Amino acid sequence: MTRGLPLLVFSDLDGTLLDHQSYSWRAARPGLDRLKELGAGLVLASSKTAAEMVGLRRNLGLEHFPAIVENGAGLLWPGQPGPADAGDYPRIRKIVTQLPPGFIGFADMSNREVADITGLSLGASRNARDRRFSEPGVWTGTPEALRAFLDAAARHGLHARQGGRFLTLSFGKTKADAMAEITKQLNPVRTIALGDAPNDLEMILAADTGVIIANRHGAPFPALRPEDEHRIMRTILEGPKGWSEAILTLTAEP
Repeated sequence: MTRGLPLLVFSDLDGTLLDHQSYSWRAARPGLDRLKELGAGLVLASSKTAAEMVGLRRNLGLEHFPAIVENGAGLLWPGQPGPADAGDYPRIRKIVTQLPPGFIGFADMSNREVADITGLSLGASRNARDRRFSEPGVWTGTPEALRAFLDAAARHGLHARQGGRFLTLSFGKTKADAMAEITKQLNPVRTIALGDAPNDLEMILAADTGVIIANRHGAPFPALRPEDEHRIMRTILEGPKGWSEAILTLTAEP
């Protein structure tokens, strides 16, 4: 098979390419410009919905690349305005109502409540609540009750992923699964994946080179095997500054 792009980058958004507080990618501009110089591709991979991703992908000039939405549970291909149906969401919400209490999902919140938690505008919060494949939320109970909740969710076929801000329920497809599908289609020579939270780990390990972006406020990454650690770069700087630092380092001329 003929090789495609010289480099394809898969990047988490919040806390990685986007600043965790301001959602700005301005500090990542040097790295973004470097990818453009190389003719490299950039695939956004996030817990964000298709409704959120369409505008962000357009603003970054990435409409001709696919995007991974809802933590890998869905894919948004170039030219696609969004999923055509409700996907898995109604089934997920039905199961949630049968689980032990303590999980407050986006469907349980108003646009204003999501805005208060995330710092998003009301319009952006509405897009964040336009779910198709997964349900993010916050846990309000005890650690012991959380274990019981997760066990019950698993018995119903739901998988729980802890991101930088939310606990997200889905039927188990990960960013790495979506990454594999895209890589098969685009067939790049080299891949890099960047993320700041444990739900990025499979994607980071699936790339030729993985990058863990520093996040002093986030959940710690699990210990890596020595054979995996040698392919992983860990940044000193956080968020988009760390993102740009990694891209510039990994694409420097030999």
